[in-house]
Amino acid sequence: MLKVSGQDQVGLTAALSQILADAQVTLLDIGQSVIHDQVSLGMLVQLPESADHATMMKELLYQAHERDIQIRFSPVTDSAYEEWVQQQGKDRFVLTILARRVTAEHLAHISRAVSEQGLNIKDISRLTGRVSRESQAKSDKACIELTLQGQPVSLESLRKQFLQISADLNVDVAFQVDSVYRRNRRLVCFDMDSTLIEAEVIDELAAAAGVGAQVAEITERAMQGELDFQQSFRERMALLKGLDESVLRGIAERLPITEGAERLMTTLRAYGYKTAILSGGFTYFGEYLQKKLGIDFVFANHLDIVDGKVSGEVKGDIVDGQKKAALLKQLAEQEGIQLEQTIAVGDGANDLPMLSEAGLGIAFRAKPIVKESARHSISTLGLDAVLYFLGFRDQEIH
Repeated sequence: MLKVSGQDQVGLTAALSQILADAQVTLLDIGQSVIHDQVSLGMLVQLPESADHATMMKELLYQAHERDIQIRFSPVTDSAYEEWVQQQGKDRFVLTILARRVTAEHLAHISRAVSEQGLNIKDISRLTGRVSRESQAKSDKACIELTLQGQPVSLESLRKQFLQISADLNVDVAFQVDSVYRRNRRLVCFDMDSTLIEAEVIDELAAAAGVGAQVAEITERAMQGELDFQQSFRERMALLKGLDESVLRGIAERLPITEGAERLMTTLRAYGYKTAILSGGFTYFGEYLQKKLGIDFVFANHLDIVDGKVSGEVKGDIVDGQKKAALLKQLAEQEGIQLEQTIAVGDGANDLPMLSEAGLGIAFRAKPIVKESARHSISTLGLDAVLYFLGFRDQEIH
């Protein structure tokens, strides 16, 4: 094993590998990382019996002296090598840490939880770009990705630990199987209200109709899972009866787009992902966002207008939780996409069926009952943090 460390510099790997090549060395494994211009390079090599070991090591040490770097040599026994080979094919997981600033405390608690479950950290990398110390903006984001190997003692216990760490330290932790599907998702489905936009449209309509308090109370109880969605939807619609159609456009134009939504959609579109809104809200506003953000599909409820006024009646099927899950499966089948390749993002209890159906379900700034039930969650950053779950680095994001 050759371990190289020191100031990163152009041509370092070329110079060292040429010396090894002259000795007809076989390269068995290699890894390199650079942190703040300091390089750490490891190479596991096999030397032929005929090689001039002394000359090779002398030339390597000469290069180290010339370049002001350190090289260490460690022998590896046959048994240790074979044990390393046998680790191939064992379960691998990816753990994603998200926060405005990742701290040593975050890493300490998370890595302790991982080690207590018998998992070994194989790689650590930073997915987000460099952050200036001169300014700390509210939009700062940090993401670190850990590759783990082994089999956790209890996935349920590990998940509970991560939920507690998230709550205590204001950090998001995602734990995924490192499968072929992780970077091969093809369809992303979003809830609209409080997910793509930082508002509940029906509450905005209610405020315009003068029934804001009544509707907001029903909405909150429905999102918390205390009320049947279909029943609550009909009750809220009835309260909107008589609202003038002219107010709709103004509300649509004022809808606050969620942090990171535009960056996320631009990137997904650039890489060929299909996107959809699956909403318990209204098609009028979903189609407005579709044009604004370049979304492929919209499925929501029809806002019935009669003689320029909201009728207060429900027309057609209500898009509730079960309908969202069915639509996700329908779109996947229509596009020739496996369910493992789908992503669903939502915040409310009525999003849980589609979150559980999707290959990657993410509760976004969700109610407690939803965050506890979903497999993954984002609470600290904007919607574009979804890209880090897929392994994107900042330089790959549009």
